[in-house]
Amino acid sequence: MILAPVSLLRALALLAIIVGWAVLAHQGSAGDAHRDFAAAVATAPIIVIAVMLLWRAGHPLWIIGGGTAVFLLLAWAWPLLRQNVALLYYVQHVGTNLALATFFGRTLFDGHEALVSQFARFAHAGVISPLKARYTRQVTVAWTTFFLTTATVSTLLFWLAPAAAWSVFANLLTMPLIIMMFAGEHLVRQRALPAAERSSIADTIRGYRTAMQARNQAAPRNP
Repeated sequence: MILAPVSLLRALALLAIIVGWAVLAHQGSAGDAHRDFAAAVATAPIIVIAVMLLWRAGHPLWIIGGGTAVFLLLAWAWPLLRQNVALLYYVQHVGTNLALATFFGRTLFDGHEALVSQFARFAHAGVISPLKARYTRQVTVAWTTFFLTTATVSTLLFWLAPAAAWSVFANLLTMPLIIMMFAGEHLVRQRALPAAERSSIADTIRGYRTAMQARNQAAPRNP
């Protein structure tokens, strides 16, 4: 698949942001950066998420009141944050991995369809074979295990190893490990499924968009 120039530039810009943030996070966690700057980088994702949530609320009072509350909370906690930058990054790293493990793992219980199986249905107009259903459930288990293992290793390194060693794993190796998981799953998929049963990430994204558009069109409109 060949990306359009605009899509390619966006992908490269996103990659540059991810790599740049990872390097700055590593320097801050390892104690090689100014504490205030390191704390600012560490809290940036939290601030961005808070701004997005407040913006979606839409009401000016929520935006102003929530923004003021976030600012006052950061100002109150700043002395503590700048003294515990590595701990802040650790909480983010473990929290993200545990959240993703929950996101994938909860679909393996209580009669739910496995998350990767849902993605496969998006890519195949809502229909998948029993073979693909079994395979995608196994992939869901693999991703759940990956995120739980990452959180466990991160915790052990943070409390038992030097800060720099933990930071290399959490900030510099996490993304390459995720890419390796995708690559490994792709290779397994080539052997485990016939060609007609395989779907690419692009197929899944297109199917997801189509399903969401259909759902929005079918949703009742408020008068």
